[in-house]
Amino acid sequence: MISALWTSATGMNSQQTNIDTISNNLANVNTSGFKKSKINFADLIYTNMREPGTPNAQGAEIPTGIEIGHGSKVNSTQKIFTQGNIQNTDSPLDMVIEGDGFFRIQLPDGNYAYTRDGSFKQDSNGNIVTSDGYQIDPSFQIPQDATEIAITSDGTVNAIVDGENQQLGQIQLYRFANPAGLSSEGRNLYSQTVASGQAMQGVPGEGGFGTITQGFLEMSNVKVVEEMVNMIAAQRAYETNSKAIQASDEMLQTANQLKR
Repeated sequence: MISALWTSATGMNSQQTNIDTISNNLANVNTSGFKKSKINFADLIYTNMREPGTPNAQGAEIPTGIEIGHGSKVNSTQKIFTQGNIQNTDSPLDMVIEGDGFFRIQLPDGNYAYTRDGSFKQDSNGNIVTSDGYQIDPSFQIPQDATEIAITSDGTVNAIVDGENQQLGQIQLYRFANPAGLSSEGRNLYSQTVASGQAMQGVPGEGGFGTITQGFLEMSNVKVVEEMVNMIAAQRAYETNSKAIQASDEMLQTANQLKR
């Protein structure tokens, strides 16, 4: 059996996963704080038919060997945490992190998740929550009679209550040694893993952490034109691998018809 049949099949499977990744990027082009994924490929094992440096019949050393590869596989999908475009919303609870860092969110089970999506809301108790109702950590409450909310670049949250300025708390940011190692949980949330390292806490604007700007949102860092080009390249690679399967099939058919 011609090994090209199976080799090309691995290429088609790899490109199918590539298309799946590109599709997810495009589907989230308008998702606040979304970070695009990049797929990495690796070649599979090789059949080593002759080692480099093998002596020939005359005793001379052959400089190159004979290796036949057996296709490709998806090695990893990597999140790219570059800054997305910033959009003005004029909403007092919308926040954007300009630079490094994540907001920390407390989940109902007591665990923590992390996000770049700063589209926060106020619940009936005055807590600052995500669109799914999860509280920001550290949490703070906005008084019911507050008339104005101001968030400074270092994360300090102030409100005007009864005509006087009142400090409600300070937003902290968190970062990781390897943010690409975070696990995507959906709903714009990431969870800590062994690969990401422990979360490091800091004040916005200090120690390499980004600053916070009120009334703005960070949009997706997906570039539609770039993804469309990647999709065309993946589609052509998929098509080329299918042609290799077709060519292998025709070669087998020719061999089967040698004797009639």
